[in-house]
Amino acid sequence: MLEKFDLTGKKAIVVGGAGDLGVSMLEGLAEAGAEAVVIDINDNVFDIAKKLNEKGLVVHPIKADISDRKQIKDSYERAMKIFGDHVDILLNTAGIQRRYHSEEFPEKDWDEVLAVNLSAVFFFCQLAANTMIPQGGGKIINVASLISFFGGITIPAYAASKGGVAQLTKALSNDWAAKGINVNAIAPGYMDTQLNSALIGDPIRSGEVLLRTPKKRWGTGEDMKGIAVFLASEASDYITGTVIPVDGGYLAR
Repeated sequence: MLEKFDLTGKKAIVVGGAGDLGVSMLEGLAEAGAEAVVIDINDNVFDIAKKLNEKGLVVHPIKADISDRKQIKDSYERAMKIFGDHVDILLNTAGIQRRYHSEEFPEKDWDEVLAVNLSAVFFFCQLAANTMIPQGGGKIINVASLISFFGGITIPAYAASKGGVAQLTKALSNDWAAKGINVNAIAPGYMDTQLNSALIGDPIRSGEVLLRTPKKRWGTGEDMKGIAVFLASEASDYITGTVIPVDGGYLAR
């Protein structure tokens, strides 16, 4: 049974893999045997790849600003050169957050959030699909959010983008499942990340989160490894079009 989770020989592109959750999922895929390309705007993408390679894993870093559509295409083409025009797994983990009251939300911030959190997801999926379909299929994993299910507070752009990721995941699954591509999404709950630093720093809101979370703690990147490997592996071959919460029980409360 464990062989179904083995990713040895698989080639994975991890977009946003230098982020708090992304780096853990990147490491999980590599630990399961995949060779990975990690794409991120942060300079630490090179240090992350170096550290993982020092552990005996195989990770190639690419720096790119995925809010720029040309850089999306260029970074994907660079990954294809590394992989010899083959990819088995695409994991879209990149995400940014902006917080303002909705009546004051700046246009610039709206555009930036939608560009990174939603548009880039679609264009990477499209590029990967055009590689995967001729080769017989592959696995695409997007990162949605609990905010895909409800609206949040002072985060209209993030809510719109993550709601969009959930619906995009279902739409692409409908289009590509019969062509061999499984498209699913992971919906992290309240995670102890830089993205949530303002929320964690607010004792009232943080207390409300923990009160509703049956696990009674914030999630971490380690909590994301297993689901990422599962959705990337043969073990999930009949699962597609789903949005799977990893939330410590928050939605069930």
